[in-house]
Amino acid sequence: MKDGYIFQSARLGFRNWQEADIDKLYKINSDKRVMEFFPSVVNREDTASFINRMKKMFIEKGFCYFALEKLKTGEFIGFTGLAEQSFESEVTPCIDIGWRLDSEYWGQGFATEAANACLNYGFNELNIEKIRSIAPVINERSIQVMIKIGMQKLTDFNHPFLKNLKRLEHCVCYEIGNVNRL
Repeated sequence: MKDGYIFQSARLGFRNWQEADIDKLYKINSDKRVMEFFPSVVNREDTASFINRMKKMFIEKGFCYFALEKLKTGEFIGFTGLAEQSFESEVTPCIDIGWRLDSEYWGQGFATEAANACLNYGFNELNIEKIRSIAPVINERSIQVMIKIGMQKLTDFNHPFLKNLKRLEHCVCYEIGNVNRL
């Protein structure tokens, strides 16, 4: 680990979570624009629980949704990484790639850069065969990231956790295999 990072991209450092990240992530999870395609904003207690799950997942699996920092400044800007998804559906179980960035950092290529770095880590360091990504059909920004990182649409499906939220329920699943990477 260089400079405390598990791995790096050109502008970003990926690390495991720290207690000091709770308030930083809570700020992002409280932003209605960031959480537009989720059922609701996330409270501080659930944010802390998420961070604890990620820390445990990293210890057990070697991956998680990693805390993400700008290398130049050390600023925490959100998370990007890999996680197991096992909810009952036609697209699971799977290893999912996901991201959530502070809206201040949108439109600067960070999500695409971070996602590419996580795919490389998953394929080259962990030998994962396939990685998927899931988003509501109306989340065009995330779908554009999926396309930019070389993922192909696998299917549409109704997400079981969103069945009472008609606006979000209809989702897409994109996938990329290890052999598809350069």
